Amino acid sequence: MSQPTTPTSTMRAISQDRAGAPDVLKVIETARPEPGRGEILVRVRAAGVNPADWKTRERGGFANGSTPPFILGFDVAGVVEGVGAGVTLFHVGDEVFGMPRFPHPAGAYAEYVTAPARHFAPRPRGLDPVQAGALPLAALTAWQALVDTARVRAGQRVLIHAAAGGVGHLAVQIAKALGAYVIATASAAKHDLLRSLGADEVVDYRTQDVAETVHDIDVVLDGIGGANWSRSLRTLRPGGLLVSILPFDDTFPAERAEAAGVRAVFMLVEPDHQGLREIGALVEDGRLRVVVDSVFPLERAAEAHRLGETGRTTGKIVLTVTPASDADEVPPSGDAPDAPDNA
Repeated sequence: MSQPTTPTSTMRAISQDRAGAPDVLKVIETARPEPGRGEILVRVRAAGVNPADWKTRERGGFANGSTPPFILGFDVAGVVEGVGAGVTLFHVGDEVFGMPRFPHPAGAYAEYVTAPARHFAPRPRGLDPVQAGALPLAALTAWQALVDTARVRAGQRVLIHAAAGGVGHLAVQIAKALGAYVIATASAAKHDLLRSLGADEVVDYRTQDVAETVHDIDVVLDGIGGANWSRSLRTLRPGGLLVSILPFDDTFPAERAEAAGVRAVFMLVEPDHQGLREIGALVEDGRLRVVVDSVFPLERAAEAHRLGETGRTTGKIVLTVTPASDADEVPPSGDAPDAPDNA
């Protein structure tokens, strides 16, 4: 079990004081938070990087209206350093992972975070901090879309778009664990990976029209939006369900969905202690693995964002926020590899 570090009154973090390109991200020294009632203090070992992060950075605000200066980041893997009044779920030294406070600021790009204890779960056995830091937001999105929203059952046909991306590659495995027949869309370079993750069919969206080649789908998970919503509706059987993880806008053909007798819902992921425990069980059973594309130290967060915005990653990007004493638990960071796009 890890030992707590010596308390300090300040911490390093990545902050921005205005909206803009990745260069607005700067290392700062700021006050270390303290846990309130029902909260824990977590020393961050690794923080996942998600599209929500760079979109928030670029537009300069969170969904709840928070404006700069703020600290980005939602995915956390770390060790409990303190517990607030009333917390019985965790103790100092426990290794945890979670997606605290989403969609409100969590401040994961920092050495410490505080959040409600039940926004975390024990780190799954067999996962190092980097892998655990890559998992929460993407895995919870896939879990809540397929399990809680779509209620996918064995034998159903599930279509997953952008299946080699952060959410997609986990959704493939979760759908497979539920007993579904899984069809994944991806560029040809990603097909072998997706088959190794359990996809039954893989469609090259660059050379094939998904709406013409895929039919009788029970559930579509779509993280692309735009014209893809229309294509997705055409793949569904009557009574089928499109789950979008992007909000619908004026481009969504609602009249087409109604005419086809299918349903469409937008789903926003939520902090979920029980969902994290279920995801951890899949990991420990060997039925779910997270693909980490690149690892950067905290101070290179701007580089991590630039890589993510290229759309040329497979799986997740992770920041390490780890003292040298823990270096044996975290894979070394380095320059990002030249990876193909995440679709």
